[in-house]
Amino acid sequence: MNERSVDVAVIGGGPAGLSAALSAKKNGVDVLLIERNESLGGILNQCIHEGFGIELFKEALTGPEYMQRFIDEVENLKIPYMLNSMVLSVNDKRLIVCSPQGFLRVKAKSVVLAMGCRERTRGNICVPGDRPAGIYTAGCAQNLINLRNYMVGRKVVILGSGDIGLIMARRLTLEGASVLAVIEILPYSSGLSRNIVQCLEDYNIPLYLSHTVVDIKGERRVESITIAQVDEQWNPIPGTEKRMECDTLLLSVGLIPENELSRQAGIELHPVTAGAVVDEYLQTSVPGIFASGNVLHVHDVVDWVTLESELAGKSAAEYAKGVSFPESKISVIPGDGVRYVLPQRISGEKDVTLSLRVFCPGRDKKIIVKDGGKVVKKILKTRAVPSEMIRLSLKSKDLGGIKELRVEVE
Repeated sequence: MNERSVDVAVIGGGPAGLSAALSAKKNGVDVLLIERNESLGGILNQCIHEGFGIELFKEALTGPEYMQRFIDEVENLKIPYMLNSMVLSVNDKRLIVCSPQGFLRVKAKSVVLAMGCRERTRGNICVPGDRPAGIYTAGCAQNLINLRNYMVGRKVVILGSGDIGLIMARRLTLEGASVLAVIEILPYSSGLSRNIVQCLEDYNIPLYLSHTVVDIKGERRVESITIAQVDEQWNPIPGTEKRMECDTLLLSVGLIPENELSRQAGIELHPVTAGAVVDEYLQTSVPGIFASGNVLHVHDVVDWVTLESELAGKSAAEYAKGVSFPESKISVIPGDGVRYVLPQRISGEKDVTLSLRVFCPGRDKKIIVKDGGKVVKKILKTRAVPSEMIRLSLKSKDLGGIKELRVEVE
């Protein structure tokens, strides 16, 4: 088996991996980027709609336009990358085995995990009924239409109001399909508000909240689906069933971080995010292995992925150069109204940005960071919704002597 040594190995060539690789390179170390697909760019290659880069570049770019800026910079800096290279294993000694036309063993001083996430399928959510053709995840349908010029259906129902599903409702409509409805089991949408307006309301596509699909009918192809209203425990309410004739069902029911490699390396995973537990340097529980992007926690805006991954790349470079990080003694815990907060551990010796999501939508909410009964930071959010990640910054001067921080909504 061939071997190769490198300062920083980045696994994944999407938005997170490219940003991490560029950051590491700019911090003076050798970098190797490993990507399993045939090209760099990740999922954004198929996202031909605009809306990317608003936070970072102050302009609305398509996914390919956004990614090309980073790909061009990788080429200009001559960062080596391997395509069509599947990472088969990673261990806690930062030894990577991958398969680019054979097997290659990569010995890295530090590793950045940037594998992204995958979609939940029908099997993950156990939708009952027949098993005909015409059932797709929203991302699969997006790939088929935008990259392969294949139309997936003509009469479509979408289960789940995640952003990909909302965007595909508009995309299918523009391609001439009839999108009958978007069905959401929650009492609120799980997508960005701008996508509700631009992708549903602008095209008069109905959104059924507190509903789910309870049956699928079809022999060879989907012929109809049945939806029903659900109660507070998400159980279908008898007598509320409604049948819709359609030939296609798209599933936009959530994303799962791709953490199989993380488990192999013995990395501690968080029960809510399904990503790694990290400190303020985005270092996981295994020293020298860092994580960023959707493999760490699912993001709503790619600009935040880029900024987060720049930190991961810089941290990985410092570790490779032998820099010692301070001990992370302060636990950061989600309190009332907060689903999760990240990083989960900090040292208190440097400024840090927290990322969090709330449980339920609300207006005029206070996001409060507390040390026991003492308020460390408070921000007012005119509008707080689970689909939109909230970021807040803490100054190191306010963190002295703290052992535990609790973040809650008031």
